[in-house]
Amino acid sequence: MTSASGTSLSALRDRIGGAVLMPGDDGYDHARAVWNAMVDRKPRVIVRCAGPDDVAVAVRYAQDAGLEVAVRCGGHSVVGHAVPEDGLMIDLTTMNQVHVDPARRRARVEGGALLGALDRASLPHGLATTAGNVSHTGVGGLTLGGGMGWLARQHGLSCDNVVSFTVVTADGRNVRASADQNPELYWGLRGGGGNFGVVTEFEFQLHPVTGRTFLADLTFSLDDAPGVMRGWRDLIATAPRAATMTAWAGAQQGEPCAGVGFVWVGDPDDAASLLADLRSLGRPMAEQAHELHYVDLQRIDDNIEGHTFRRYWKGHYLRELSDAAIDAFLMRGAPDGRGEALPNASLQAYGGAISDVADAATAFCHRDTLVEFVAAAKWEDPAEDEARIAAARRYGASLAPYASGAYVNALTDEGRAGVQRAYPPEHLARLTALKNTWDPDNVFHLNHNIEPAPRSTP
Repeated sequence: MTSASGTSLSALRDRIGGAVLMPGDDGYDHARAVWNAMVDRKPRVIVRCAGPDDVAVAVRYAQDAGLEVAVRCGGHSVVGHAVPEDGLMIDLTTMNQVHVDPARRRARVEGGALLGALDRASLPHGLATTAGNVSHTGVGGLTLGGGMGWLARQHGLSCDNVVSFTVVTADGRNVRASADQNPELYWGLRGGGGNFGVVTEFEFQLHPVTGRTFLADLTFSLDDAPGVMRGWRDLIATAPRAATMTAWAGAQQGEPCAGVGFVWVGDPDDAASLLADLRSLGRPMAEQAHELHYVDLQRIDDNIEGHTFRRYWKGHYLRELSDAAIDAFLMRGAPDGRGEALPNASLQAYGGAISDVADAATAFCHRDTLVEFVAAAKWEDPAEDEARIAAARRYGASLAPYASGAYVNALTDEGRAGVQRAYPPEHLARLTALKNTWDPDNVFHLNHNIEPAPRSTP
C-alpha cells in the first residue's frame, strides 16, 4: 500500500518507533478489539504509537493514503469510534505512563493511559483528581468529553482539572493548549471530544485525599421505590459535597427493584447523618453500607463493566427530577417495569464544584444538571441485539420529555441530533469555529462530530 504522496507501508514502518499492524499480523485482532463486543470492524492499518512523533507520522500518512483516522485510548466508546473499517487506527495504548509531581500536585498523563494508572500513581502521595468510575476507562476519552467521577462535586470534572494538553493536530503539528497558550483550543478540548486533534499528554491538577471512602446502597421493591426515590431526590439539595447521590433501577432474581444511596469521599464518620437520612426513607430489602479504599471504589464496577459483552446506551441530563420522571425511571420503558430484555439504569447527582464553573468557561456545559440518567443494556447473545437495543431506546424515550440535554460521552448513534443535545447553539457555534481553525477538512470525524462550516467558493 502506497499513499498519494508515494509513502509506502514499508516506509511507514521504518518511520514508526512503535508497531504497524495489518490484518493477519500477530496482535492485530487483539489491538482492534474494544470494550463493546458488538464492534467487529477491521482497520486496514493499526499504528501502535510509541510517542507523539509516531502520532504525527500516522496522521499525515492516513491523509496521504485517503484513509479514515480513528484514535484508540481505552476503547470505551459504545459505538466503537476507535475502530475504523478499512481505515487507520492510531492506537495510543502503549503511551500509558503517568508521572506525578507531588510537590506541585500535578500529574502528566500520556494519552493512552487508563484511569486506574492515574489513581495508582497519585494515591501513594495522598493525591487524586476526578477520574471516572471504572478503572479500565481511558483517561483521554473520559476527559475530552467532560469526565464525571466521585470527586467531581468536590473538585470539578476531569476536564476542569486539566492544566494543559499536548496535541497532534490534523496537519501533524505538535501544539500545547492551556490558559496561556492556544486558549481557545484549551476551551474546546475541555468537553469538545476528540474533534480537534490527538491528545498525547494531559497535565492534571491533583488534590489531597485520605483514600478513605464510604458506600451506601439500599435496595427496595418496586412497590416501595416511588416514595423512597422522592425522599432521595429531596436529599440531593442538602447533601454535602463529599457525597454523590446515586440511584438505580433493575431486577434481582427476576423481580424488578430499585436502589438509592450515595458515595462519600472523605472520613466515613462524617457520612453518618446522611446515612441516617437515607435509612429513614423506608425499610429496604437489602443494604450495603461500608468503608472502602478510594482505589477499590474506583474499580468496584470493573467486572460489571468488563469487556466481551455487547452493549447499548441511552443517556439524558435532567435539571429536575419530577414525580413523573421518577415513575418513568422505575418502569424502565415497560408498562409495568417488567421484561427480561429491559436495561438497567442509573442516576448520578451533579452540583457542587461542577456547577461552580460558568457554563461558558468550557466546551462542557449543562452545569446546572441535577442528575445524569444512563440506561445501559448488556448482553452476550448476538441474536438478542435487536430486542436489547429496542428496549434501551424505549427506556430513553420514556425519560426524554424530562431531559434538558445529554452528556457527549453517553451518546451512541444519535448523530447530529445527539451533538445538538450535548451542546446548546452558542457552544456549538464556538466549537464549529474552532473546528474550522484546527481541522477544516474534518480529519477527526470518527467521534461525536463537530462538523466544520462549509467552505465558501469564490
